[in-house]
Amino acid sequence: MAKTPSGNTSGRGQRDLRVRVKTAKGRKLSSTLWLERQLNDPYVTRARKEGYRGRAAFKILELDDRFRFLVPGARVVDLGCAPGGWCQVAVNRVNALGEKSGKRRGTVLGIDLQEVEPIAGAEIHQLDFLEDGADEKVKGWLGGRADVVMSDMAAAASGHQGTDHLRIIALCEAAAEFAFDVLEQGGTFVAKVLAGGAENELQATLKRAFQKVANVKPPSSRKDSSEKFVVATGFRGRDGKGGGDGDEGGAGEGGGAT
Repeated sequence: MAKTPSGNTSGRGQRDLRVRVKTAKGRKLSSTLWLERQLNDPYVTRARKEGYRGRAAFKILELDDRFRFLVPGARVVDLGCAPGGWCQVAVNRVNALGEKSGKRRGTVLGIDLQEVEPIAGAEIHQLDFLEDGADEKVKGWLGGRADVVMSDMAAAASGHQGTDHLRIIALCEAAAEFAFDVLEQGGTFVAKVLAGGAENELQATLKRAFQKVANVKPPSSRKDSSEKFVVATGFRGRDGKGGGDGDEGGAGEGGGAT
């Protein structure tokens, strides 16, 4: 399981080990504060040590520790996969490299608008998942339907909280529609949303299509962030009456959603 990094504590006789960044000429205060936060973030430090491409890797690790959807043999689609941290986690957990003896070998497919550096064990495609026929391309690359569709996508920030909330909900709704087209019955959908009150319709849609829908803020999600993750398990179909179309495949070892 993913362990939560423990921060340094300053007690009597101990100096404050927090890194402080001075404002440099030409650097905005917001940039200075961001840099200071990065330098003092235990997840950023741990990501570098463990070879992950970003601290976001720990979010999917923690979600999977709880819900167990990245099982050996599973076929996974990561929407908006750049820079690749979620793919790295999925490769290991679904046994995409075949390194776990006696376990089924899974597949990890990363999709992004921009070019992404290769990831061992993952197949990366530069593709807009919203374009016509994208779902058929993905099923063709997978050789069937997906067991997991996951998304850590976020729309470009506008600086206006209400606008940003609506944008990310719209993106999550689009990702859900894509998931409905490619998921195997019993599959799982995981996506980032922002709390803000406009997600009721999304929640209702997911509850019709999945057996269980949970809203989670993993420990690695910053406390000052309004982000949370929706984890929908047990795909039943868009109308809640059964999903899939008989394609071969299905959940890997351990089933799919529980």
